[in-house]
Amino acid sequence: MNGAEEDVLAGVGPHLRALRRARGTTLADLAAETGLTASTLSRLENGKLRPTLEQLLPLARAHGVPLDDLVAAPSTGDPRIHLRPVRRSGLTVVPLTRRAGGVQAYKVVYPPAGRAPTLRLQTHEGYEWFYVLNGRVRFVLGERDLLLGAGEAAEFDTRVPHWIGSADSRPAELLTLFGPQGERAHLSPAEH
Repeated sequence: MNGAEEDVLAGVGPHLRALRRARGTTLADLAAETGLTASTLSRLENGKLRPTLEQLLPLARAHGVPLDDLVAAPSTGDPRIHLRPVRRSGLTVVPLTRRAGGVQAYKVVYPPAGRAPTLRLQTHEGYEWFYVLNGRVRFVLGERDLLLGAGEAAEFDTRVPHWIGSADSRPAELLTLFGPQGERAHLSPAEH
């Protein structure tokens, strides 16, 4: 183990004690909450015991902090996202997140009306949210046909038949959030 790792582990004990005291929790209360013994918790806080992942996970959960915060881990890598637009099904899609799974963010540019794919309502599992950055958007949701302009947002259950596209002769730019089900449905060419 190198010096940096030793420094990180040495700081865990005092940090654990500070978190517990800030919550006004006793060692006995924390032991009941985490399944660790009060003796183990005391030795961790005093630096007499090197923490393991099996000990840190329930402690992070109990204190309501991410594991990285608990161990004051140094940041890793470049946090910037390198935008790489992709053209799919007539849309320009720019991924704004890079982690796998969970909710994903995209900037989506819809081509001008008339150049967009035919209006074909789709459904899939999940929930979707979008915010209109530029242009005007035609949003069909079930029986409703709506127009949204820059600065407007919509949130909807994606099990309701829906379609999104530019409402006029200009492209429309949206910030869109959806989970894996929505990603598969919207960003993969649909074969019908």
